[in-house]
Amino acid sequence: MEILGTTLRICVDDLESAIVFYERVTGGRALRFDRGGVSVAAVGAFLLMSGPKAELEVLRKVAATVAVVDVDEAHATLTGAGAHIIAGPVATPVGRNLIALHPDGSVFEYVDRKSAS
Repeated sequence: MEILGTTLRICVDDLESAIVFYERVTGGRALRFDRGGVSVAAVGAFLLMSGPKAELEVLRKVAATVAVVDVDEAHATLTGAGAHIIAGPVATPVGRNLIALHPDGSVFEYVDRKSAS
């Protein structure tokens, strides 16, 4: 499984002010979308999330987002190494993802940029 990079996940109360800060810090523009009642903005290596408390409590359990070439390959590698797939693979606005529980108890999201076909 080839890892392309990681994204830091940050839950915020005020998405708009967080976007202003992270755009200034990174020099990038936010890519915005909604997912399951949560408003999301990707800014550089940061994934900002804001929404209902119950939704954010679940999202806070995921340590980071790991970009990979192929989520299906990640699925095979992770399960072969002893990880438990909690969710996915499923389509997202920008590709596909899965959530994996590693044997040490860490939870990570793995994403690719492939369309669901």
